[in-house]
Amino acid sequence: MKEIQFTLEINATKDRVWNTLWQDETFREWASIIDPETYMVGDLKEGNEIQFISAANGYGVTSLVEKLVLGEFLLLRHLVDTQEVGQQEREKQWTGGEESYSLAQKDGITTLTVAFDVPPELEEEFTVNYPKALEQVKLLAERKQ
Repeated sequence: MKEIQFTLEINATKDRVWNTLWQDETFREWASIIDPETYMVGDLKEGNEIQFISAANGYGVTSLVEKLVLGEFLLLRHLVDTQEVGQQEREKQWTGGEESYSLAQKDGITTLTVAFDVPPELEEEFTVNYPKALEQVKLLAERKQ
């Protein structure tokens, strides 16, 4: 896998950006740009396993919340790829990869940095779609003010 990273400045507080990233309604809005009808199952707490699933195709990934500093940092380790709405394992496309979200705030502007490992065959797709998803995060977080 290859690590790719994106950074975006958002005119909103860290808390507002964090909530936009991880509250169910707004998560579905931005994550669905990456994979249609994506939703999250589980509690975002350190040590917990959570699932990211696409309702459109039933594929997803089960991830460990390896490190969590609320409002500032999240590190996920992808444990197993799934299908059938998370019920069955599938090919190990994402297994073992990491994904992190870092937020830093200065003068009312939050800098969001997202870094993640991506399978080589999906690198182009994620290089195109992830920035679009992050622009949606920005739009949602700034709109809520």
